[in-house]
Amino acid sequence: MPDRTVDEMLKNKFVGKKHVDAVVKHFGRMVQDYQKSEWDDANAKGGKFVEAVLKALVTEAGETPASGKAFKAGTVLDTIDRNTALHDSLRLTIPRACRFVYEIASNRGARHDADEIEANEMDAKAVLALCSWILAEMVSYSQKGMDLGEAKDAVDSLMRRRYPFMEEIDGRVYWDIANSARETALLILYGVYPKRMSDESLARQVARHGYSQKNATVAVKRICTRVDDDGRGNLRLRNLGVREAEKLIRKAENDG
Repeated sequence: MPDRTVDEMLKNKFVGKKHVDAVVKHFGRMVQDYQKSEWDDANAKGGKFVEAVLKALVTEAGETPASGKAFKAGTVLDTIDRNTALHDSLRLTIPRACRFVYEIASNRGARHDADEIEANEMDAKAVLALCSWILAEMVSYSQKGMDLGEAKDAVDSLMRRRYPFMEEIDGRVYWDIANSARETALLILYGVYPKRMSDESLARQVARHGYSQKNATVAVKRICTRVDDDGRGNLRLRNLGVREAEKLIRKAENDG
């Protein structure tokens, strides 16, 4: 299957194209707020994400969702399970997850001033994880035959941080903060995560950063404990490698 964006995958099935755009937009903005440790803003975006998801589901059922303030997420959540025109995941599973997210967004300080309870990191972490699952479930539904693991990989690509130290030119990734060939190899794989890259291609890209081909090849071998090899030389970062790459990026941000 050729690489496609999440919104393209969703639009392959969902009829509410503008609502799909809103789903992806709010998810991306929620991720950005979370990555900046702006927990309350991340939770608020989670609420907007849920509203967009529910509008997409209502449209998928052949109905027109109310617009503006007339749209009531709670009403949809209370009634959508009775709409048998929808696939079970759309009328039961996803709405149940949406209800939890919306409760957090509405009642824990993200959408209203609250004297007793403030939105915090634990709330934001739970909201982001569940919104990620909701989006993956929607992708899985829209791509017949795609399992939830594949759908999660597609959603993970939206969650990868964007940095001023990285640029991509015609599919080639360059980093400005690597201090060695090994760090370069690690960061390049982080830049394409969760996709795989062949060890030969990775070595060539490391060499493009000014290292000899011999040093680049050695660098790829030196990150062997940080990657998963599919047996054909196609590498993907393990969590250990992701954490190391993000540590390098945080250091660059702090030094900058």
